Amino acid sequence: EVRLVESGGGLVQAGGSLRLSCAASNFAPDDYAMGWFRRAPGKEREPVSCISGDGSTYYSESVKGRFTISSDNAKKTVYLQMNSVEPEDTAVYYCAADEARGDIIAVCRDSYLEVWGQGTLVAVSS
Repeated sequence: EVRLVESGGGLVQAGGSLRLSCAASNFAPDDYAMGWFRRAPGKEREPVSCISGDGSTYYSESVKGRFTISSDNAKKTVYLQMNSVEPEDTAVYYCAADEARGDIIAVCRDSYLEVWGQGTLVAVSS
């Protein structure tokens, strides 16, 4: 069974930085898609950023230029570096993963990933 464990959430002031990590176990596809999604209070879950095994990435417009996704294939871990955070970034952040299922942009926008983590809370104070 594939398991994803997120870490790194917490309280941060606006303008600050935070780094989320997602470690995958029992996960070793030839190619993969992994990503971060978030659900803000009172809102639906939305994609934030995704990365594929070949390094292709997707970023939502709201985080482009501020957040950076990266992966360590040896550690089977994906990271989300969050810089210049804003109160609007407050949400529960979820990690998701699956075997590669096509274009990473479409996969991310459609949340087309099979396995999900439990989530980690990010709270940004103004």
